[in-house]
Amino acid sequence: MISKWSKYFLAAMIPALVPAVAAAERYNLQTPQSAIAHQIYDLHTLIFIICCVIFVLVFGVMTYSIIYHRKSVGHKAEQFHENTMVEIAWTVVPFIILIVMAIPATKTVLAMKDTSNPDVTIKATGYQWKWGYDYLHEGVSFYSTLSTPRELVTDKSPDGAKKRAEHANYLLEVDNHLVVPVGKKVRILTTANDVIHSWAMPALGVKQDAIPGFVRDTWFRADTVGTYRGQCSELCGKEHGFMPIVVEVVEQEKYDQWIAEKKKMTAANAAASGTMDGKAVYEKYCVACHGAGVAGAPKFGDKAAWAPRLKQGQEVLYTHALKGFKAMPPKGGAADLPDAQIKAAVDYLSAAGK
Repeated sequence: MISKWSKYFLAAMIPALVPAVAAAERYNLQTPQSAIAHQIYDLHTLIFIICCVIFVLVFGVMTYSIIYHRKSVGHKAEQFHENTMVEIAWTVVPFIILIVMAIPATKTVLAMKDTSNPDVTIKATGYQWKWGYDYLHEGVSFYSTLSTPRELVTDKSPDGAKKRAEHANYLLEVDNHLVVPVGKKVRILTTANDVIHSWAMPALGVKQDAIPGFVRDTWFRADTVGTYRGQCSELCGKEHGFMPIVVEVVEQEKYDQWIAEKKKMTAANAAASGTMDGKAVYEKYCVACHGAGVAGAPKFGDKAAWAPRLKQGQEVLYTHALKGFKAMPPKGGAADLPDAQIKAAVDYLSAAGK
């Protein structure tokens, strides 16, 4: 009877295991691309193996006992209490197992927290719903926003679903990548402007909460040139799923060129006059929130929503737009735009709301 059950069990499990093995890469942790990520991956594998061994042993003994010591074959339950050896065993064995798991786990956690002597320090600020980056020693600042077309997200038709399935990096693409040099220690300082966010990059072994009013830190050193993708991993509101993170790891020479270009762009924008009219600024930078009236932003052309804002006066609206107000980041996330262009967009929005 037992042999027959075993055959049935194996016949049922083999077809299930084949696709599971094939899909292991998809459902496992991302391929590690930093020393810390490798440690996390190895620790995960070790703990998983220990858990599997415990599972097999415990359920193996339990299944054997249920089958071979069942009442129908004449076995009777043993009646015993306070077996000293058994109590010692089930106390000492789990303790040893925990120590075996704790040693590598402690080493990994301590390594994750060692943010000393970085080569590059970047402050990452979470906003609803984008990221702001400040390279503290290079003087470079910019915002990183989802670049997946909004119409692709909102199209609920069968054709829209097909387009989303075919779209590369759907909801995992941004307009401005976080660029870092390969092989250099990068320290990330995290904070937030509104609610709790979390800066997570699995391939680099990083996940750090960004909390308003606090500054936390983490670090990574990328081993390989490439583009790596993550997301905000702390529920932060309506568009939490629209806060991707893209880290581009490049050679040192290319990184230096990128920094130089960013500095030139910042200087050029600061010196430029308002060559972009208010409508163009609105359509490029403001429509995501004001076009739909989300995150507390008054909807474009909604006179009832704009009435209390307009009563505050145009100077107050300028200040809110330039310095940020509630969920809106400074300059609406367009840090490089000159003040004149931001004010032109405010004038355009105000005129539409009158």
